Amino acid sequence: MNATLSVLIERLGNLGLAETRVIPWGCPVPAFGDLSRSRIATLGLNPSNREFVDEAGNELDGAARRFHTLTSLGLNHWLDASTKDLELIMESCRAYFLRNPYDGWFRQLEHIISGTETSYYDSAAQACHLDLIPYATACKWTSLSPDERRALLKIAGDTLGHLLKDSPVRVLILNGMSVVERFEQMAEVCFERKMMPRWALRRGGESRVAGFAYKGKVKMLAGTKFKREILALGFNHNIQSSFGVTREVRAAIRNWITGEVRSFSI
Repeated sequence: MNATLSVLIERLGNLGLAETRVIPWGCPVPAFGDLSRSRIATLGLNPSNREFVDEAGNELDGAARRFHTLTSLGLNHWLDASTKDLELIMESCRAYFLRNPYDGWFRQLEHIISGTETSYYDSAAQACHLDLIPYATACKWTSLSPDERRALLKIAGDTLGHLLKDSPVRVLILNGMSVVERFEQMAEVCFERKMMPRWALRRGGESRVAGFAYKGKVKMLAGTKFKREILALGFNHNIQSSFGVTREVRAAIRNWITGEVRSFSI
């Protein structure tokens, strides 16, 4: 992962990246938690800006800080980063859930994986979180322009494959339809799709949004081949932001994931 981080640091100077709304002074985030010890990883689009700033947009500092920045490392430019600086960034990734994690976001995913005997918060049963793009942006992915999304995928879309190749991860949990679609494209697969009646969301009156489960096995991602199969399990609802995701729906998704993981025998 150190080599991947070095490449990500170098890419922060890419002119194409500078034209997106990537937070330029925030470090790349290759993983939330200890990837080297994780059998299960959840997957999102890219890190939230809240990993670096508070509600008012001010840089997190002191005990509230989650990841390193140019300021915290005393750097003027990322190309000045030393081996020691890279190790400090890596340590902030590994120890993320032991310090000040963004619980408002991660606790809901923790519930989704709670039947798999893994946890973000338990170092003896380690799970981690990964993103398709390891750079935080000043706005949500859905607010980026199509050109910005394409630029980010072109510059950093190979990162996830490199991270997974040398990791012990056997199962990926894909959080939301946007993640499922992007992942399918990167893996060049078409997942098995199944309607899940118990996952339907109410949207006022008789209106309902159907729930779908996605399942597939991959041995390659964005050109990087793996020596083992990775089970990918996804759902169309974004657990944190889809309107109407109830406790019952989350429980039903958790139970489906639990059964699929047990059948896969990780």
